[in-house]
Amino acid sequence: MDNWIVLAKAISDPSRLRILKMLEQGELCVCQITEALSLAQSTVSKHLAQLRQAGLVCDRKQGLWVYYRLRTEGATPYQQGFLDLVRNSLNDDARIRADGQSVSVSECGPCEACP
Repeated sequence: MDNWIVLAKAISDPSRLRILKMLEQGELCVCQITEALSLAQSTVSKHLAQLRQAGLVCDRKQGLWVYYRLRTEGATPYQQGFLDLVRNSLNDDARIRADGQSVSVSECGPCEACP
C-alpha cells in the first residue's frame, strides 16, 4: 500500500502532472521544463525528484544537463497503471495542450532555454 500512496502523491500536484504530460512527447532537459512551467529551477528539480522517487520518470546526465523521460522499462504494475492513467487523462485540457506546444523535444546543449 505504501508504494501506491507514494505514486498517488506524486501525481497529485498540478505541476507534476504537467511535467508528466510534457514528457509524453519524449525526453526533455530540466531547463526546457523550467521554461515551459515558468517556475524556478529548484522547484522543478524538486518536482522531478518526487517523480523519480515514485519511479515514474528516469533521468540521464550528459555534460551539464540532466534529461528526463517517462519510465518505459522495469515499471511495477502500480507505476505502469499510474503512467497509463496519466497518458489517458487531461488530453483535452487547454493548459496541457499549451504545455505540449511550448516544448520541443531536442538535444540540449545549450538549448534556447538554457542559461
